[in-house]
Amino acid sequence: MQRFVVVDLETTGHSPAEGDKIIEVGIVVIENETITDTYSTLINPGQPIPPFISQLTNIRDKDVKDAPMFSEKAEEISRFFESAYLIAHNAQFDHEFLNAMFIDEGYAPLRNPVLDTVELARIFFPTASGFKLNQLADYLQVKHDMPHRALSDAYVTAEIFLKIIGKLKALPFETISHLLELEPFLKSDLFALLEKEKQVKAYQNNLETIAVYKGVPFRKNEQTEVEATEQSTSSYGDLIDDIYAPNGSLKQTLTHYEVRPGQKDMSELIYDIFRQKKHGLIEATTGTGKSLAYLIPAIYEAVSLNERIVISTYTTQLQSQLLEEDIPILKAIIPFPFRVSLLKGKRHYISLDKFVKELAHSAGDHYGIVITKAMILVWLTETTTGDIDEIHLPSSGYYFFRKVSAESEDINDVKSAWHRYSYYQKAHEKASKANLIITNHALLCADIVSKHIYLPRYNKAIIDEAHHLEETASHYFGLQFDYMQNVFVLNQIGASNEGKWMTKIANIFSSQSTWTLINQWDSLFTTFRTELDDVFRSIHRYVLKHCSESYNDIGRLQYQLHDRSFDEPYWQSIAEDLTSIDMMAKELCVILEQIMSYPFVDSYISDQIKQSLNLIEATREQLNIFFLKLDDNQIKWIEIEATGAKNAVYIYAEPKNTATILKEKFFDEKQSIILTSATLTMKQSFRFVQEQLGLIDQQLIKEQIQSPFNFEKQVQLLIPSDFPDIRTDPDEFIYSSCEAILSLAEITKGRMLVLFTSYDMLKRSYYILKEMFQEDFTLVAQGITSGSRARLKKKFQSFEKGILLGTSSFWEGIDIPGDALSCLVIVRLPFQPPNHPVYKAKANELKQTGKNAFYHLALPHAVIRFKQGFGRLIRSKTDRGLVFVCDSRLKTATYGSFFLNSIQKLPVHYDTTYHLIKKADTWFNHQNLI
Repeated sequence: MQRFVVVDLETTGHSPAEGDKIIEVGIVVIENETITDTYSTLINPGQPIPPFISQLTNIRDKDVKDAPMFSEKAEEISRFFESAYLIAHNAQFDHEFLNAMFIDEGYAPLRNPVLDTVELARIFFPTASGFKLNQLADYLQVKHDMPHRALSDAYVTAEIFLKIIGKLKALPFETISHLLELEPFLKSDLFALLEKEKQVKAYQNNLETIAVYKGVPFRKNEQTEVEATEQSTSSYGDLIDDIYAPNGSLKQTLTHYEVRPGQKDMSELIYDIFRQKKHGLIEATTGTGKSLAYLIPAIYEAVSLNERIVISTYTTQLQSQLLEEDIPILKAIIPFPFRVSLLKGKRHYISLDKFVKELAHSAGDHYGIVITKAMILVWLTETTTGDIDEIHLPSSGYYFFRKVSAESEDINDVKSAWHRYSYYQKAHEKASKANLIITNHALLCADIVSKHIYLPRYNKAIIDEAHHLEETASHYFGLQFDYMQNVFVLNQIGASNEGKWMTKIANIFSSQSTWTLINQWDSLFTTFRTELDDVFRSIHRYVLKHCSESYNDIGRLQYQLHDRSFDEPYWQSIAEDLTSIDMMAKELCVILEQIMSYPFVDSYISDQIKQSLNLIEATREQLNIFFLKLDDNQIKWIEIEATGAKNAVYIYAEPKNTATILKEKFFDEKQSIILTSATLTMKQSFRFVQEQLGLIDQQLIKEQIQSPFNFEKQVQLLIPSDFPDIRTDPDEFIYSSCEAILSLAEITKGRMLVLFTSYDMLKRSYYILKEMFQEDFTLVAQGITSGSRARLKKKFQSFEKGILLGTSSFWEGIDIPGDALSCLVIVRLPFQPPNHPVYKAKANELKQTGKNAFYHLALPHAVIRFKQGFGRLIRSKTDRGLVFVCDSRLKTATYGSFFLNSIQKLPVHYDTTYHLIKKADTWFNHQNLI
């Protein structure tokens, strides 16, 4: 009988070596895969419990005052672990802490086999949204009543472990066999469990949903798509009348559906634009329900004309909403079948063939690669798409995934053995048969300018989040080169004595001529890598010396290169060095091609050589474009980490005029492109976005869809008249902003989002607020609190008095509806940094044509960004809240009206901070929001 003992500790801190002690022990015993016993005790630590720990656990000094000391319970606790596995969530912490306490009391340390449910959950539940205890409990639908109490946490951990065992039992024989090969490199003592299950599976392995490719099991994907009819069963007018009627199919399908006149108007408008074969700009303000509004006419148009329509989004979050929420609704209410497919770039899909080869070459893998391989092995038995975005790899795992992605698969190589197993090929084939193809702006832009065919042929598209199209196009029509990432990639190739794949080639060489070739490689590769590094270290020193104040919003120094820069002696010498390095790169490629021609080179090594050739060629091409090819139409600049590695250099190039490229290669070639977003206008005009995208009035229909929300009753806009001027006294401005945030937080009981325009200001504000708030409010701050944007949002929502501080990406795409958000603070108007190379170059172009760069570029950008930030507060008809803008330029500057006239009409109060806080308090209490 296998016996498992799950333990969880609550402690005064993280380190027993620094005097931290246990304050609570929770134990759950599992025998025969059943929970058979539990144990819990408070422990008197003999020292005060820190306030933070008390807040987290609700265990206070008074609770442990009369509790036993650990010495009184040590023997009783140690008996639980006799002849048992020790299981814990993040087991190293609990195991080491317990052992430290046992040793202090004169007991022998525990030497039980250990199972860590963090590690095991990563392997067996790779698609979980996160691997913290509460995240896994949510994912696995395990009830967790008292987080951060020892017995509750131990019980939840036990239930998660039982689900892990259930998952293990469902895996194919071959998957378990591969996991056994990786097991020695894992932290958990998993061998006996895997071996036992392998023996069982040797006689019971008949999974109908699993296929095997070269010894690696994967889930079969034999789902058949419902054939779409060529002609719909009703007219479009009848269809949307039935959908949008007060008691129509939407009302009957959605429990909380609200009739939104603008939604139907948008559906009718898009259909008309399609039929007129024109392009469209549609600003659909918050609350319109624009995704359903554009999907309905897109589906009807595609099915009735038997064609495909592309739907492009900027964020994966919106893609998920379309696929997981909106499309299922429309499948239920549209009276004819239709096909929808998601298509991403090749780098998102795993290549089974490459993964099989890498799995066979695991010697020397570090822990991050081992855990990644284990996760992928289990995931392959579940996924039908092969899309890596389905799982959450460790950071090093994403570097490994590049090696096994479908990036270098040839879509036309239909004769290869792996072709019918290719996830990317299947995704592309499915997309070619779909009525709607959902993709992202990045792949859309790559398809526009590349010779390769990324998207199946189409003539109509709907671009959601269209305010990002020009920015995305600029990136994809330009160049981005991260030297540190390039170093990592080059190191994966290595010389023959560095333990990389080149070493494996050296080990199978036997003749003198081939050894001569290897020696040539080693010498040349070492010189190539060293001289390239010398160049980038030199560039780092040069930029550091010549621009001490030009920082971007993530703290990098920026240096812009002009055409005349390349006439300067320094940059001429850099060009000469890179010309020499380019010649070395060509010679390295010749050597690789020679090696690949040898008969002993197997398919794995051949793949490695091809990847290396591609990487070296890509490096050559990017450096040539940036440093050796002059182009008047390119904006070029360099960024460096001023305080980081002395070769941390990033180079960028973007076209000066993206609009021309979009017009000629996209809008002029397609029949009908509809661009929509909640933020496309400034002062009700589309002029700015038209100029950015190259759209002309003759081919364009423009419309604004009004919001169904009553902003005059739902929102109050507050602008202080007495704030210090940030230009003359930035410290006082930040302190005043923090004082206002504190006052507003006391009114709204937290529930506040604070938007900054720079990370530096956010960080400084965070530490001032932390001191002001003490323990009254919980601060969640981007870049300070760990976690992704989604995790930070979830953390903020989980606290009763939370305040979320964000910059950049938090200005849009984050929805916190209902009472969780009652106050929005915008610290500064979101103007682009005037010293950014792209802004400076475009501003100079405008100046040369007699236009004012501020009014034609800086202001429109800022207004659209402001509208995005403003839209975070009101997400439904029942939302109420305050918007506090610390920047008085909204009222005092001549351009302030551009901001105010670009948002919905609402009450605006411009007064001293004292009077604004009083008004806010009165209004907020009147709304019964507390």
